[in-house]
Amino acid sequence: MLSVNTRELELREGWIDSDRDVARVNVAFPLNRFAGTDDSAVVYFEVEPGHRLATHTDSAEEVLYIVTGSGEATIGDDRGTASAGDLIVIPAMAPHGIANTGSETLRVVGFFSQAEVTSTFEEPVQPVGVSSMVQGAPVPV
Repeated sequence: MLSVNTRELELREGWIDSDRDVARVNVAFPLNRFAGTDDSAVVYFEVEPGHRLATHTDSAEEVLYIVTGSGEATIGDDRGTASAGDLIVIPAMAPHGIANTGSETLRVVGFFSQAEVTSTFEEPVQPVGVSSMVQGAPVPV
């Protein structure tokens, strides 16, 4: 059985240099092809109040589950509120992001329809310094 507890994940901080004080997220990619899945992947991330996950695209459809907190989700030109208990569908390759507009940590689980997912941001994500990455793959050196 392949199992992961989100409370025990080692989260990595990521940010965009041009918006370092706001575009910040703590993230882990616990389930994907590299971890042993065949047809799906999972991302878990946390966004602190006043911060946001920068706009990006993913190569596979994603369903977000908002675990705690509240925010504003953007998918293409659409904007909407998101709060604990909500599910949000993001089509493959649709530019999207989410900002924490609440007062508590926004915790989100994203479920992907493929085991290997490439995420592409408008600018390089630090500290890795690349704008496109395969989730769960070894970090570029």
